Amino acid sequence: MITSLTSLLESLTKTRVLVIGDLMLDHYIWGDVYRISPEAPVPVVHVTRDTFTAGGAANVALNLASIGVHTSVFGHNSQDETGLRLARLLTDNGVEILQSHQFSDAPTITKTRVIVRNQQLCRIDREVASQSYGIIINSGIETILDEALANVDAVILSDYAKGFVTQPLVDYLLNVTKYRSELLIAVDPKPSRHLSFRGAGLLTPNRSEALELAGLPELRINEPYPLEDVCRRIYENFRPRLLVITLGAEGMAICQEGKVVEHLPTEAREVFDVSGAGDTVIATLTAAIASGATPAQAARLANAAAGCVVAHMGTAPVAIEELKSRLM
Repeated sequence: MITSLTSLLESLTKTRVLVIGDLMLDHYIWGDVYRISPEAPVPVVHVTRDTFTAGGAANVALNLASIGVHTSVFGHNSQDETGLRLARLLTDNGVEILQSHQFSDAPTITKTRVIVRNQQLCRIDREVASQSYGIIINSGIETILDEALANVDAVILSDYAKGFVTQPLVDYLLNVTKYRSELLIAVDPKPSRHLSFRGAGLLTPNRSEALELAGLPELRINEPYPLEDVCRRIYENFRPRLLVITLGAEGMAICQEGKVVEHLPTEAREVFDVSGAGDTVIATLTAAIASGATPAQAARLANAAAGCVVAHMGTAPVAIEELKSRLM
């Protein structure tokens, strides 16, 4: 029996999780501005440094590895310069990359953010049409998946709407749970994809995604968030065993069988950048539940982990020592 969040964190080292989804490389250009360009009314950025980190599903995997979870990842990652850099980032941090071949010639997805005095000036995306990234079931991929699934306790579907996660893939994974009920399938959904993941073990939408999943419109200014209604509607539509809605400054709601069972306040002391916070939440929640934690224990650990990452600028996985200090 897990008696504290510290002991829960220690138990994660025995847990095995597979992340499936849209792999990306996050590139940060850091600099300063001293003048406006004579060519156009835009700032001239004097670059001081470049940094690279994992984004999308790759960041979910790094979060898992950073808290001691045995982690593998499955997604599109080309043999281009960006893809090789991303592969090194993952393997250097103990993440196993599963695929033995490229699914297409599509370039590795890259997001470049220009940061000036801790403010994002612009973002530059390098990617092609989503059809180029989609995985095709019944193409021999099942062999890779079956072998991987036999050796994990949980699967995280990290859908960033880039195309890798498809309905046949979701159906394939949920079908596995019919004869492996102990396998946890966790989904970080993108409502715009209109995928059906009915019966998943865990859903982790943010407040706006939850509204979409519930079929409700965006709220007007000062309109209260209809949490009870959202929780009930999502359960009716998707029947998740556990629903955790991240509510930003309003914390995190744990819902089961269409009812809110607990509402946790935020753990964030200062918020510099919310990039990647959702990745941290689903990674920590999934690993904790797969290791035997109760939903409340798992949510409290995930809440603390999210509080760590939003206190830093840029996408980055949770730092284990910082998380431990928060739990003391």
